[in-house]
Amino acid sequence: MRRVFYSLDGNRKGGKEMGEPSKKLSTRDRIIQSAEEFFGQSVRNILAPGGSDRASLLLQLDDREVFATLRPNFRRTHLEAFVLTELGKYCDDQPQCLGVDGEIMFQSNVGDRRLNIEIANVSQKTRAVLAENSVASIFRIQNAARKTEMHKMLPHLGATDEWMDNFVGAIKFLQEMSGGISNQFDPIAVSERLSGHTGQFVKWDCRSGNAAIDHADKLRWFDFEYCGMRHGAEDLAWLIGDEAWPLRPDDMVDIVIDAFDPDCGIEIADYLDYLSVYLTFHVVQRIKLITKESQKRGWLSKTRIRKYDDAGVHPDFAAQACRVGAYFSAQSPLTASLSKNFIEAEKGFVGVAASL
Repeated sequence: MRRVFYSLDGNRKGGKEMGEPSKKLSTRDRIIQSAEEFFGQSVRNILAPGGSDRASLLLQLDDREVFATLRPNFRRTHLEAFVLTELGKYCDDQPQCLGVDGEIMFQSNVGDRRLNIEIANVSQKTRAVLAENSVASIFRIQNAARKTEMHKMLPHLGATDEWMDNFVGAIKFLQEMSGGISNQFDPIAVSERLSGHTGQFVKWDCRSGNAAIDHADKLRWFDFEYCGMRHGAEDLAWLIGDEAWPLRPDDMVDIVIDAFDPDCGIEIADYLDYLSVYLTFHVVQRIKLITKESQKRGWLSKTRIRKYDDAGVHPDFAAQACRVGAYFSAQSPLTASLSKNFIEAEKGFVGVAASL
């Protein structure tokens, strides 16, 4: 079999010759065939730690375990492989890209202990250490990215007016459950505050289910398919705004301050203000998702949510998101008028939890 490689612009670099017979294989068989030819070893077993519907499968080979990632869009696969390779030159806080075979990327296994499960089952002291490691590794990844030329190639995230209108406008979702939005709130000013930032690499989707810890207690982030360029604080917003993240928002701010990397080129006061404003609306998106999913599927157990890294469709998780929103919205004059909305919404979710 001739391997097929694609550049970032999607140009085909190789493939079957004309007239070669083709045989349609199942996804599982394609991955097995590809892995065995790529590594020269037998695939002993295939596991799906994140569920059978996820893009990455864990392959147990003769002498190692590797993840095979087959995304619906091959461009995302090759983008992710490129980013992991570039970051790997300067830091070790993400998987190693072991190679790409056509539409399939092979990457190292970063550990069997998912952060979202681990942090729920340890002491408060250990939680703080895990949180510190999580934040510090995000800053290290962004620092590594600044040493590369990726900023010339990666997409600018959230850069359209439509995206911003949807992001900020989602605050209307809280109207019915919190007594309406204050006329002091200025969505135009907020949109201006959050627009025009393209200078920093962001992994995106830094929820705690997208990090794992290995046998040496090293924490690494995975799933870089949606990465791009923006302000940088968005990655911290994904972590802190993760409804299953059990730490208090004020404690997380202290951790961010301690880990802050001044080489990012932003003064810390301005950085924290941006983080607060962005987090306010990120949390709204999470509350909106939780509410809609609960209407569709009913409330789920916390164990199931963490096991499958699902949306936090549990009233306790929704209440946690509201607490985060209330805290961070109060930190900026642009969003202070929204704090009461989060507080009222939290009361509703606490009431639901009490009735279960």
